[in-house]
Amino acid sequence: MNKAPDSAAGPRWLTDEEQHVWRAYLHATTLLEDHLDRQLQRDAGMPHVYYGLLVGLAEAPRRRLRMTELAMQAKITRSRLSHAVARLEKNGWVRREDCPADKRGQFAVLTDEGVEVLRRTAPGHVAAVRQALFDRLSPEQQKALGEIMEIVAEGLQPKEAGADLPWLR
Repeated sequence: MNKAPDSAAGPRWLTDEEQHVWRAYLHATTLLEDHLDRQLQRDAGMPHVYYGLLVGLAEAPRRRLRMTELAMQAKITRSRLSHAVARLEKNGWVRREDCPADKRGQFAVLTDEGVEVLRRTAPGHVAAVRQALFDRLSPEQQKALGEIMEIVAEGLQPKEAGADLPWLR
C-alpha cells in the first residue's frame, strides 16, 4: 500500500517514489544474495554466510575469534553461528577451542584447510561481486552506495543496552 500519511497519528505510508526505491532495493539485494550464494555453493559447496565466517576468521589475529565476536561480525544469532561452525568443523575448515580466561567461552579457529578453501574460492567470489555490483556502478555511485549503507547499518545497531540485535539473541 502506498498512501501518503492522512494524519500525524496514522501510519507514515511510503510515497510512490519511496515505494519504488524500497522495492528496487529488495529486488536487487535478494538477487545479489542469491547470485553470490549460488556461486559459492558451486565453487566451494558452502553458502555465502559460511564464506563470510571464514573470511572473518582469516582476517582475525591468529585466525581466531571468540564465538560471540564472530556472531557480532557476521550479524547472525549465536544459535545460527553455532550451527554454521558445526558444519564448518565437519568440513575441517574450522575448529573450536575453549577460552582459557572464560570457561563458558569458545574460540572459532580457521584451520589450514579453511585457509586453502578461501585461497581457492576467493578469486571466483571477488569476480562474482565485481560483475554483479561494482562493474555496474560508477565510482560516484559506489561511494554513494557505501555512504547510504553505512547510514542504514548505523541506524539499525543502537549502542544502548538491551538493543535487539541478532548476536545478542
